Amino acid sequence: MSADGRVVAVLGPTNTGKTHYAIERMLGYRTGIIGLPLRLLAREVYDKIVKARGPSVVALVTGEERIVPERAQYWVCTVEAMPEGMGADFVAVDEVQLCADPERGHVFTDRLLHARGLHETVFLGADTMRGPIRALVPGVIFVGRERMSELSYTGPKKISRMKPRSAIVGFSVDSVYAIAELLRRQRGGAAVVMGALSPRTRNAQVEMYQSGEVDFLVATDAIGMGLNLDIDHVAFSSLTKFDGRRMRPLAPNELAQIAGRAGRGMSDGTFGVTGEAMDLPPEVAEAIVEHSFTPIRKLQWRNSALQFGRLDALIRSLEEKPQNEWFLKAREADDLMALKALAEDVETSARASDAASVKLLWNVCRIPDFRGISHAEHAGLLTQVFHFLHESGQIHEDWFARQVQRIDKVQGDIDTLSKRLAYIRTWTYVAQRKGWLRDEEHWRGETRAVEDRLSDALHDALTQRFVDRRTSVLLRRLKQKEALVAEVNDKGEVTVEGHVVGRLEGFRFAVDKSGGGQEAKTLQQAGMQALRPHFSLRADRFYNAPDTEIDFTEQGGLMWGESAVGKLVAGADPMKPTVQAFVDEEAGDDVVQKVTRRLQHFIDRKVATLFEPLLNMSRDEMLTGLARGFAFRLVENFGIIPREAVAEDVKVLDQDARGLLRKHGVRFGQFTIFMPLLLKPAPTRLRLVLWSLARGLDNFPEAPPPGLVTVPTPKEDTPGVDAMSGYRSAGERAIRIDMLERLADLLRAEDSRKGFEANPDMLSITGMTLEQFAELMQGLGYRAEKGEREKMRPEPAEEVEAAPPKEAGAEQPAVASGEATKPVTEATPEPAPEAAPEPMPEAVEQPAPEPAAVDSDAEETGPEIEVFYSFTWGGQRGARRGGGPRREGGDRSRGQGKPKGAAKGRKGKPRRDQGKPQGARKFEARPPKKDKIDPDNPFAAALMGLKDKS
Repeated sequence: MSADGRVVAVLGPTNTGKTHYAIERMLGYRTGIIGLPLRLLAREVYDKIVKARGPSVVALVTGEERIVPERAQYWVCTVEAMPEGMGADFVAVDEVQLCADPERGHVFTDRLLHARGLHETVFLGADTMRGPIRALVPGVIFVGRERMSELSYTGPKKISRMKPRSAIVGFSVDSVYAIAELLRRQRGGAAVVMGALSPRTRNAQVEMYQSGEVDFLVATDAIGMGLNLDIDHVAFSSLTKFDGRRMRPLAPNELAQIAGRAGRGMSDGTFGVTGEAMDLPPEVAEAIVEHSFTPIRKLQWRNSALQFGRLDALIRSLEEKPQNEWFLKAREADDLMALKALAEDVETSARASDAASVKLLWNVCRIPDFRGISHAEHAGLLTQVFHFLHESGQIHEDWFARQVQRIDKVQGDIDTLSKRLAYIRTWTYVAQRKGWLRDEEHWRGETRAVEDRLSDALHDALTQRFVDRRTSVLLRRLKQKEALVAEVNDKGEVTVEGHVVGRLEGFRFAVDKSGGGQEAKTLQQAGMQALRPHFSLRADRFYNAPDTEIDFTEQGGLMWGESAVGKLVAGADPMKPTVQAFVDEEAGDDVVQKVTRRLQHFIDRKVATLFEPLLNMSRDEMLTGLARGFAFRLVENFGIIPREAVAEDVKVLDQDARGLLRKHGVRFGQFTIFMPLLLKPAPTRLRLVLWSLARGLDNFPEAPPPGLVTVPTPKEDTPGVDAMSGYRSAGERAIRIDMLERLADLLRAEDSRKGFEANPDMLSITGMTLEQFAELMQGLGYRAEKGEREKMRPEPAEEVEAAPPKEAGAEQPAVASGEATKPVTEATPEPAPEAAPEPMPEAVEQPAPEPAAVDSDAEETGPEIEVFYSFTWGGQRGARRGGGPRREGGDRSRGQGKPKGAAKGRKGKPRRDQGKPQGARKFEARPPKKDKIDPDNPFAAALMGLKDKS
């Protein structure tokens, strides 16, 4: 140092402008060097000086970067990379209090002792270094700097309630990621800053924060080393950290170094704790606010006068103990640990046989362990590099290229990309060493390009994972009270400022719930603010929509296309339900009223259209007295009443009253009083909804599929479900009530006491196999007896023509089960006029039964066996099951009410079939139906009883 050179120690807390002061002083000289604690900070200062003086005169030298123009005047370096012996006019060392750091302190101590400028030397740091500097640097001039803004402590605060422009500090990668993820879900996202990031990634993350794209920064203690950011509040998520050897509590001066980043320039700042961090003791908080800390009394020191004559001499010189009371021997650093490991290798030790090779080995051991895998693996890598350099003076480029190529991949998650960045930093460091590679410039550019690609990929991965651009943009616009532009596409997706925020389902906004609670609130707020004009336009379009675009569901919902817009509510009259519209409150009362009116118009017209016959009957002034009362009973029951429920009312109706009701389509069936037009699918579907509303049911029964004659018996416990569905339960299955009446007409002609078999007409009406029909008949109150007999073979046509004529009164053969569902071509008796079927959807025919299997043991020419059923009235048993009318007299419990002996007709004469031989039956049309009613038929008996009483 020249005699005129001065040494200045600029000491003070953070936000005092010390670094800015040093840069201004350096630019006042022709040449200068400034050493900074972090590669990130060095890059930031380099960019500032380049902006002021241009890139042609500014050099950047760090472990992994080396930008040195030919006319370099100003050198920006990390402290470890500061060039020695250059004779620069100005030299500065920032954050000089790191002389006490256990890991890197010996490097800063060496610069404090030996780094000097020809005209001026400046040491920047905390006031705690005043004592050591005064003792170790003769003639030093102290310059105190006061903080430009105030710093205050705010205590604990939840992350979810953290104010914008806050930095949350974690001391591990896991904690940083966890906090950033929480902020993404609740506050739109955060930028991430860690010392392990490359400058390119760090700058991209900081730019997001500085531009306001995100309002939060999550960082390690790297932000404590001079990174200048617009931070209003710093929150510590922990008060302990792992220092490479153990977990230890942070000292107050360390906390102050980080907390002091809150507030910039004249803006005041605050600090506090969050997460699992305990509240700071009052004395610690006060010390940070007042910048009053225990002075540093010991500096880390390692001998810099190294002996390169022999390997063991080098190790001894590195392990030499300090003689000054201010120094504390530094703990074994990674480079010394690597040197000892390589010295134990026989081949390596043999190669390091002279001063040049020992110095080369030491330079190799100083390659940082960026990968951090293990000491053994790092030592193996260093051994290979040393062998290359010792053998040929350069690293083999093929081997070096393979190492770089394996890392040059941008696929993977954040952890994978971070590891690759750490790996490439090793080869970037190697490429920066002069003379180690044949084409240094090429490999410096190549490794830098790989680092840039990985940095960009890592930035994208960090942003994708920890930043919800949608929420952050909306938060910023809402905060600035700007008008938001919303669009709703044909799928109902709502986009605000180009970001999908949810869906508009009818007149309710469903926010995208992929994020957390705060995010959902933001999206809801932004979406509603932007959707207000859309609600009115949508309501106008809905009000003018045709009824074909609106429908009701079987659970009483009201749909507009695929969107639910309301639901039906029971009204004072079962035939006049009201509606409840589904409209968000933010849409306004006008929209609610308009949607409600349109839905009410729809359901009123739907009821009027589908129940027109029923409503016309209720308004017919010709119906008076008992007929009018019966009509109202039908209206109350939506056009379907089981006959047993109104048996007494039916008895008192005279023929004139019945005639008036029949004119409106009312059918007085054997089992049900109903209007056939209301059995169609559309009225049935609406009838079940209205009936369920009137009953106050929670779950509405569904309408049976259209066109089926029989369906499984409804499982609902509520009585009347089968009737409202247009069916009557009969055992395991229910039969449609109009088809049941047609079946009853056929059964009147049969002898239910003696027994009868099903004919093709019966099976055709029900669409069932013989076995299924037998189960149905049992459900209606009949007994079904199964039997087997020899199947009659059809006679050849010639023999049929030559057959003798049938005797008068011969009994007809039973219908074979295999013929049951074949089309019937013979004439069938005409049903009573009242039982004439109304037009209905075609019955869905079930598959014809398979013919009975032939006994495998029978001979090929043996007879075929068929199965048949004989049906007789079951009396009380069937009545209890709701199957059929009860017989007068007889043992109802056993179903044997007919007298023994020959069956008699109405006048006591023997029946025509009495005494006829039981010969083979032929398939031909049955005789025309008798005009008189057979009293032996249970249905006829019940009908006669009703007529007599009426």
